[in-house]
Amino acid sequence: MKYFKMLPKTNIDFVGIRKIFFVISGLLMAACLLSVIFKGLNYGIDFTGGTVMQVGFEKSVDIKDLRAALTEKDIKADIQTFVDRNAFSIKVKGSQEDVNAVSNNIEAALNTLNTPFVVEQKDFVGPTVGNHLAKKAIMAFILAMAAMVIYIGFRFQNIIWGAMAVVALFHDVLLTVGVFSILQLEVDLVIVAALLTIAGFSVNDTIVIFDRVRENIGLHPKWSIKELLNVSVNDTLSRTVITSLTVIAAAAILYFMGGEVLNNFSFAILIGLISGTYSTMVLVPGLVYQWTKEGNYSVGAPSDVKAPAVEPKKNEVKKKSSYKRKSKAGK
Repeated sequence: MKYFKMLPKTNIDFVGIRKIFFVISGLLMAACLLSVIFKGLNYGIDFTGGTVMQVGFEKSVDIKDLRAALTEKDIKADIQTFVDRNAFSIKVKGSQEDVNAVSNNIEAALNTLNTPFVVEQKDFVGPTVGNHLAKKAIMAFILAMAAMVIYIGFRFQNIIWGAMAVVALFHDVLLTVGVFSILQLEVDLVIVAALLTIAGFSVNDTIVIFDRVRENIGLHPKWSIKELLNVSVNDTLSRTVITSLTVIAAAAILYFMGGEVLNNFSFAILIGLISGTYSTMVLVPGLVYQWTKEGNYSVGAPSDVKAPAVEPKKNEVKKKSSYKRKSKAGK
C-alpha cells in the first residue's frame, strides 16, 4: 500500500481526447456489427439442437483421451463428466435426421479407446428448446440493462448518467460478441453468462467513477463538468487499473490452464474485461461530457460532503478593520 501511495498522481485530459476514442470505438463496433450481420455467430447445441449421447465405461477413461479420439474422427463435441462414475455426456450439433449417423460416428471413435462401454442414453435436443433458451437469454440481458439504467439514475439523480453507462456496456458486449463472430468461436449459454458477468464488472467501475464525481460536486461546486470528470477519473485511475489487471490475470490463468471446456468462457471474460476497463476510463466520461456540456448537469451531492468554507481575502479583512476605525473616530 505504501508503494501505491508514492505513485505520482495522474493528470490526463480524458475528456479532451474523447473524440479520438469515439472514432476508435466506432470503427471497432462497426467491424463487429458487420461480422455479426454477414458472418453470423457459431451457436452451440443449446441454441441449434443436436445429438446428446451418454456413455458409461467399465474402466476409468481420461477425458483428454476421449476428446482426442473424437477429434480424430472430426467430431466437434461438448463433453461433460459424471464424477461419481466412469460416464460421459457427449453433445454434437446437428439435425434430428443426423442422430443415427452422429451416434454411429461417436461409437466408432469410442471403439478406438479399447475400453468396453455402454450407450446409456441417446437423445436429440431440438431447435425449439434452443429458440426458447435464446429468447430467455436476450430477455435476461435486456432486463439487466434496464435495471442498471434505473439504479444509476436513482442513485445519482440523473437518468442520463445511467443511459451513458449502458451505452458503454453495449460497447463492451458488442466487442466481445464481435470477436466471437470473427473467430467463429462457439456461443452457448455459458458465453451468455460471461456477457452478463462482463456487464456487471464494467458497470461497477463506472459507478465508482460516478460516485467520485458526486463527491467532487459537493466539494467543488464551482468546477465545470469537464474538470469534475477529469479529476474524478484520474483520482480512481489507479484503483481501476489495479483491480482490472488482477481480474485479467486470473482470467488469463483460467484460459491457459483451465482446459478446453473453459477456454471460450475465459476468453470472453478477457475480452470483456479489457474492453470494460477501456470504456470506463475514456468512453463513459467522454459520453457524459458530450451530452451535458459545460455546466449543464445535475446530480445530488452526498449529504455528508459539504463544500469547504471560503476564507475572506486579506485585503477584504483590512478594509473591514479600517472601516471600524473610521466609524469610531467619527463618533
